[in-house]
Amino acid sequence: MNAQPDGLQSADIVKILRTIPHRYPFLLVDRIASMRGEERCVGVKNVSINEPQFQGHFPDNPVFPGALIIEGMAQTAGVACAASKIAQGLTPKIIYMLAVDKARFRKPVQPGDTLEYHMTKIAYRRNIWRYRGEALVAGELVAEAEIAAYLEAA
Repeated sequence: MNAQPDGLQSADIVKILRTIPHRYPFLLVDRIASMRGEERCVGVKNVSINEPQFQGHFPDNPVFPGALIIEGMAQTAGVACAASKIAQGLTPKIIYMLAVDKARFRKPVQPGDTLEYHMTKIAYRRNIWRYRGEALVAGELVAEAEIAAYLEAA
């Protein structure tokens, strides 16, 4: 992760793999385009027809599942949470999604789209973070939700 005075700035896929435990086919963020500590984070997911979910969702009209958009938001927020602990000299052990609130899906996401997960911290208390997330494709809102996550670190 690239360091800056107020936290971390960005992460490529190799750095993401070092930060959160998710792996293909369930790793749903390809890079972190920008990050300001745990406060704000923008993750990027390039949606490809080669992904396994498109075999059944739906073969004649492929649509990226809304649940995976939410998971991508959570993973993006998870990178920010874990990076903040790493910056404190701690090692993240596990990250759990605790809650999803106010989820709304506005437009379908299809192969060829680039999803941007814009995550903004709402609150932090006792290793529990709350983030507001917006998923955008070409600058247009396709989904939104509030997500809570728990991170254990040593």
